[in-house]
Amino acid sequence: MSKVLIIDDEEKIRTLLSKIITLEGFDVLQAGDIQSGLKKLETADVDVVICDVKLPDGSGVEAIKNIKEKYPSVEIILLTAYGNISDGVQAMKNGAFDYITKGDDNNKIIPLLYKATEKVTLAKRLMQLEKQLGNKYSFDNIIGKSKTLGASIDAAKKVADSETTVLLTGETGTGKEVFAQAIHNASNRSKQNFVAINCSAFSKELLENELFGHKAGAFTGALKDSKGIFEEANNGTIFLDEIGEMPLDLQAKLLRVLETGEFLKVGDSKSTRVNVRIVAATNRNLQQEVEAGNFREDLFYRIAIFQIALPPLRERIVDIEELAALFLRTFTSKTNKKISVISKGYLEALKQHSWKGNIRELKNVIERSVILTDSTELTESSLPAELQPFNSVGTREKTLSAFDLASAEKIHIQKVLNYTGGNKTETAKLLNIALTTLYRKMDEYQIK
Repeated sequence: MSKVLIIDDEEKIRTLLSKIITLEGFDVLQAGDIQSGLKKLETADVDVVICDVKLPDGSGVEAIKNIKEKYPSVEIILLTAYGNISDGVQAMKNGAFDYITKGDDNNKIIPLLYKATEKVTLAKRLMQLEKQLGNKYSFDNIIGKSKTLGASIDAAKKVADSETTVLLTGETGTGKEVFAQAIHNASNRSKQNFVAINCSAFSKELLENELFGHKAGAFTGALKDSKGIFEEANNGTIFLDEIGEMPLDLQAKLLRVLETGEFLKVGDSKSTRVNVRIVAATNRNLQQEVEAGNFREDLFYRIAIFQIALPPLRERIVDIEELAALFLRTFTSKTNKKISVISKGYLEALKQHSWKGNIRELKNVIERSVILTDSTELTESSLPAELQPFNSVGTREKTLSAFDLASAEKIHIQKVLNYTGGNKTETAKLLNIALTTLYRKMDEYQIK
């Protein structure tokens, strides 16, 4: 139920308005002056204020400004006895939703209230979504308690609220975009756009167009002007992933943006000016790329003002269990499976793996395991072959699916061995294979 606060020193008007508004299903509070009204606002979740212009302790027009500063989501309808135009204009400038004349405009109050409460509801939903989005991309949501990861997070937090260009380095799959989003979210640009682009995903021509846009007629098919991501991210943050893959001539254009805040669209002769912060990322050693002539030295020093190295997963083994649990919850939710336990053997196999693909690879392994598992527990049997644990003779245990052809062969051999009482010569004859083949298959399938 929406709450409405009426601030008016005339008790009869307050009572009348209160009855009318209550009949419409609103919860109504009353105050006889500005100070009493402000106290009500402190204790109640008010959506709309109906305020008189002339009050014993001040002007309702000025009160609007104070209320909006403290409670920006509250909408205010101003009541005036004489329909003073200057008061109305000033009230709107101070943030009033609307103003009406007492007596003459009584029939407008309820429609205005509905419009005002609708606006408040939408504003609250937007604030909630922004909060959820902020939480999703906050540093608190980066999973892991390892010291190496903690050092990277601390460095990112320190640079987040500055305007400094940041270079994130690390292997593929270490979470560079997650860090970039967290830096943006913790900066004073968080209300503006965060735009990401992978520089390795486009050819030179397409990448230039994606970055800077084009003018109509710049090339065949360019029927109208098009914005690039620099314009889309104006006043916000651009994340340039795999910047080491950017062609040299585009590196020069990027350097110009960093130095002047200006760039030329494809086919344009007039510069476009933007204000963006750049967070770049690479899995290459850019200093070596500079020495090899693949990356501009001047651009390197511009983007590498503040470098943050993200640790590979093999250097943060203590985080694997928490990450695996997170991914398990994610994929069981998607597949509606009731898998709630990760076996010790499964976790140990994860911890022994080298993780060349890092967090991304771990995520893929968990997803695959969830798909293959029919029980309520993840075990070694659902791991990919390269993660299968070693047996006593140094070879990987081969766990076979019930639907696998080799699994059926293993089961059949075991049944015949049981039938012959373990007589391998007789078993080989019954299976119509050579004795050496039987020994090889017994060794392959770990049949004892």
